[in-house]
Amino acid sequence: MPKQLMIIGTIVLSLLPVVANGAVPQGQRLQMAEDVFKNVQILKGIPVDEFMDTMGMISASTGMNCVNCHASDNTTSWDKFAEDTPLKETARKMLLMVNTINKDNFKGVRAVTCYTCHNGIQRPKVIPSLLVQYGTPLEDPNEVLIFPNAGAPPAEEIFEKYFQAIGGKQKVANLTSFTAKGNYAGYDTDQVKSSIEIYAKAPNQRTTIVHAPFGDSVRTYDGQGAWIASADKPLPLMPLTGGNLESAKIEAVSAFPIQLQQAFIQWRVGSTAIEDKPVRVLQGINPRQPSVNLYFDESGLLVRLVRFVDTAIGRIPSQIDFSDYRDVAGIKMPFRLLVTWTDGQSTIELTEIQPNAPMDAAKFGKPAPAPPPKSQ
Repeated sequence: MPKQLMIIGTIVLSLLPVVANGAVPQGQRLQMAEDVFKNVQILKGIPVDEFMDTMGMISASTGMNCVNCHASDNTTSWDKFAEDTPLKETARKMLLMVNTINKDNFKGVRAVTCYTCHNGIQRPKVIPSLLVQYGTPLEDPNEVLIFPNAGAPPAEEIFEKYFQAIGGKQKVANLTSFTAKGNYAGYDTDQVKSSIEIYAKAPNQRTTIVHAPFGDSVRTYDGQGAWIASADKPLPLMPLTGGNLESAKIEAVSAFPIQLQQAFIQWRVGSTAIEDKPVRVLQGINPRQPSVNLYFDESGLLVRLVRFVDTAIGRIPSQIDFSDYRDVAGIKMPFRLLVTWTDGQSTIELTEIQPNAPMDAAKFGKPAPAPPPKSQ
């Protein structure tokens, strides 16, 4: 699957001379899905990154991937990839059906999505399962439904315990930047380990560079804007918009715990369990933005961050699991990050972190468009 996606990205690059520099020319609008992809019939008028998230929503809802719905030889020809197939035609009908249900019954709110009926399988089940009815269901710790949780400590107390667990609030406040190196493996690299560099600066700047087999993959948030420059993406320089832009900000802020606490105007408290271990959950709320959930174990360490992005057909989650905390100049920092989202999963294993390291401000500038992928 990753190699197929990379080839598809290569074909897109060859078909898009109008965006060869990856930037939006002054005076022109942001490119929409129909400007970049061929044969877009329903999901028009949304940015490219949201279009890709929407494909991820369909994939997660049906338990399928790109080659299940598109032409079987789509990896060799972008025209074939855009060609209609029976499943694509069915998907369009389903999108119209879901839109009608929400419009007629829920005042246009996306109360019903693809996942409502499919639940991760291709064909929705119509016969009740006695196993489900009388068995013990597997509970998803990310489905934290009750806020606030009666009897739970206030959010400030949970943050204070977190600060103490990683070295104390004063030491945490003194962390204003860091650089890190290590290894990365994910769907985009076909699980091949690749070197990674991370540059972070408080309050909210972050750049990640993966030296992937197909070329460098760069993700940058400069404090206001965010971009991905990578040869496996639909554009050589893809701007992040909407929820993806907000997610890039949250990821940058999460490296600096003091800033993370201040990033939301309201915190709600709950609890759940991860792998049968109890955790406290803080849900951060900002106006007109999806919530962000932080999970803290009994020692006070942050072990998971879940954020959400709205797509044209529903909300999707992204999850970062933090582990292997080690002492870095008196501050405990996670050396292993497991990142899971609807388009794949990646593992970052750091080998070194340099706190408060000097770095060039240019590290957080808008990256250059990615060149065509290297041959493998």
